[in-house]
Amino acid sequence: MGHLDHAAFGWLTPVLSYVMACIGAALGLRCTVRALGASGRSRRNWLITAASAIGTGIWTMHFVAMLGFAVTGTDIRYNVLLTILSLLVAMAFVGAGVFAVGYGKDRTRSLLLGGLATGLGVAGMHYLGMAALRLHGQVHYDPVLVALSVVIAVVAATAALWAGLNIKSPIAVAVASLVMGAAVSSMHYTGMISVSVDVAPSGSELPGATAMQFIFPLAVGLGSYLFITAAFVALSPTARERAEYASAEQLAPTS
Repeated sequence: MGHLDHAAFGWLTPVLSYVMACIGAALGLRCTVRALGASGRSRRNWLITAASAIGTGIWTMHFVAMLGFAVTGTDIRYNVLLTILSLLVAMAFVGAGVFAVGYGKDRTRSLLLGGLATGLGVAGMHYLGMAALRLHGQVHYDPVLVALSVVIAVVAATAALWAGLNIKSPIAVAVASLVMGAAVSSMHYTGMISVSVDVAPSGSELPGATAMQFIFPLAVGLGSYLFITAAFVALSPTARERAEYASAEQLAPTS
């Protein structure tokens, strides 16, 4: 049985992964709030941005945390295609969730369906990302803890979507984002605690890419996307601000 280290770089990866989860949640919530105050193509675009922000934030959180994952007695590699697929799964399921909330007529039903879809997307991303692991040995999971991690993901996603529907002020969104980030991190580490590895030492070369060759550059790129999106959201006028601007133009005296 190999010894698992979930924080090989100390507190750096857990803290940084939590920050990324919070940023993704904050952007997603703000975009959802903007979407609910818009209509037509504008609503659709805001919901797409929300889905990409939340999906990217969750994926980046997971793999930044995985930078600190190590198993004694074996190197670790990642299957590139499965890793990218885990990102696409996260965005697709989160997109289904936010669109269910953004266009649903029955708020309660939409919230439950959206929370379920988003939560399953988070859990699917996590375990698909874990399936991308390549190491010398066999990975095993505690089914009880796996089930608990999925429940945490669904509850956290539902709570986040509820916040998007009911919380409007920036301060409240910031608090909700901190809670959401903690919930996503809890889901991740609950899933990781369920892992055990039977190491089979071997001198053969593992297939796939190392974390620094692939995961780190991709996480940096997606993290940059989150910061650029944050700037875009911060600088974009709200529906209320646009309405006030249009009203002011109409009241302005003409020469």
